Amino acid sequence: MTSDLASCLWHQTCQENPAFPELSGEAEADLVVVGGGYTGCSAALKAAELGASVRLVEADETGSGGSGRNVGLANAGLWLPPEDINAALGAGTGSRLSQLLAGAPALVFSLIAKHAIQCEPENNGTLHCAHAPSGLKDLQRRHAQLTAIGAPVELLSREDAIQRTGSGAVHGALFDPRAGTIQPLAYVRGLARAAAAAGAQLHERSPATAISREGSSWHVATPKGSIRAKHLIMATNAYARDITGYSAPQVIPVHYFQAATDPLPGPLLDRILPNKEGCWDTALVMSSWRLDQSGRLVIGGMGALNHFGSALHRSWLPRKLAALYPELKDARLRSHWHGRIAMTSEHLPKILDLQGGYACFGYSGRGIGPGTLFGAAMAEALLTGDSACLPVPPAQGHSLPFAGLRSAYYETGATLTHLISNR
Repeated sequence: MTSDLASCLWHQTCQENPAFPELSGEAEADLVVVGGGYTGCSAALKAAELGASVRLVEADETGSGGSGRNVGLANAGLWLPPEDINAALGAGTGSRLSQLLAGAPALVFSLIAKHAIQCEPENNGTLHCAHAPSGLKDLQRRHAQLTAIGAPVELLSREDAIQRTGSGAVHGALFDPRAGTIQPLAYVRGLARAAAAAGAQLHERSPATAISREGSSWHVATPKGSIRAKHLIMATNAYARDITGYSAPQVIPVHYFQAATDPLPGPLLDRILPNKEGCWDTALVMSSWRLDQSGRLVIGGMGALNHFGSALHRSWLPRKLAALYPELKDARLRSHWHGRIAMTSEHLPKILDLQGGYACFGYSGRGIGPGTLFGAAMAEALLTGDSACLPVPPAQGHSLPFAGLRSAYYETGATLTHLISNR
């Protein structure tokens, strides 16, 4: 699962590189966390701050899953607009979730400041860009729903969107000043460092191989050790492995790939995203683009790079880049990588009640803010015994029929789209 990490820009430029030992021998804790991504590290940090003893086990290195491979957009809310969330969850639960996630970027940036996380934070907002005139209708609908619940979003005309992005290929945009961009791997590793400083004990290269419930305690085994704890949080999301005694909740795996240019010269940076907002578009097969702190343009789209058709994704990238910015038509793209997104059928994150533990999954491409929020909330709920702080009520069960077929549908659609688009 980590074979392509050497090609990932975030792993090449990460300034947060704490190292944690393998788990060896038997240990006890108040809380054991499985998974070293945003959710797991946020949970470990919160639990340690509450005075609990915490052990976290990560199968590879911290952030080796989706937390170290994503675009790095710290967005407010979910992909779904508020009224769709309310329709799925009910007005009360949906409204509360929307309000909590409205503050997720502020939570992320406050943790970055508090713990001096070196993750290139840019709290300058994001731009959801209309890829065509038809996309503007979707943005108008989102703008109306978001402003109705008090979100400070702004609908930009085509002219203003062109000025903000530097691209003539956009047809308007929805600007959200609450959001921003980060170096995603550095952020999760900074959370891990902060959790360790607060007293949590983290272990890398320690995959959970078996999980069992023994009386009032959880028992988590790894190749060289084991942990007995009162509470358990499963935070593997899209990167769940086979574990004896535990069936990971089914999700629809959807992949997203990216590449980066060399740092752009100053005159281009004066015109291309001069305010460093992160961008994504309204196309059914979504694309994204942003700058990193060194001035590289990072561009991506839906799809995986590990199958026979992945050459179509790679060949689409320079065409898409040239369509957005003709002045970059000859730019060399480097550091190709991809990651996996966990989607649910409703495009909503879920918490599964494990009776003395929780499993959280299904951020559907919005892992940074929600993962940080959900991880901390689950730790607090378990340690205080009060589930009222959870962003969504815990579910007693979960099923998702034909998840593999749905994943193949998305990948096939993305591959065919990239075969024909921007030619």
